[in-house]
Amino acid sequence: MTNSTGQRVSAAEKLRRLTDATVRVFHEQGVERTTLADIARDADVPLGNVYYYFKTKDALIQAAVAAHGAYQDALLARLAEQADPRARLAGLVEDWIDQREQAARRGCPTATLAIELGKRGDHDSLAAEATAIFRRLLDWIADQFKAIGADDPDGSALSLLSRYEGMAVLAHVLRDATVILEEGGRLLSWLDSVGRPPADSGE
Repeated sequence: MTNSTGQRVSAAEKLRRLTDATVRVFHEQGVERTTLADIARDADVPLGNVYYYFKTKDALIQAAVAAHGAYQDALLARLAEQADPRARLAGLVEDWIDQREQAARRGCPTATLAIELGKRGDHDSLAAEATAIFRRLLDWIADQFKAIGADDPDGSALSLLSRYEGMAVLAHVLRDATVILEEGGRLLSWLDSVGRPPADSGE
């Protein structure tokens, strides 16, 4: 039993390392340029292990998409523990700011994957799964804006996510993480004002 348990733990660890490596290497060099040997090398496992757990490259892509979705779901679950929806939105922006160095080097990880998969065609199931991650995020953001009394929750959600993806692209093009730091600060200021009555000018 001990040996059997040990083998299961070892297998789970190999699978985790392969999945993490897939996400990392896809982000660094793109899906099309990545080979199974690249994944094995990054995960520090024999190439045969890649074939054992993932029979095709599409299986690796599916694992990467699922990992991105799981990261987002875990993040939103943590943010949901905060009672104030405005604080949840601020926490989302702060997470983006925390990831600024990675975005400046390679772009937004989920967006770059979704964009590349989108080139496979409108009916590609993996591209649709990647797109669904963004749709879930937009819906969640809109729910928070609705809760704080924004006039146009859906429009505000689109603005927030668009502004992040825009600054992530610009930070990557300029290779300058301070773009996200500075624009993220402006986003936080904007969030603090949404849904609040205008300040009395005294006139």
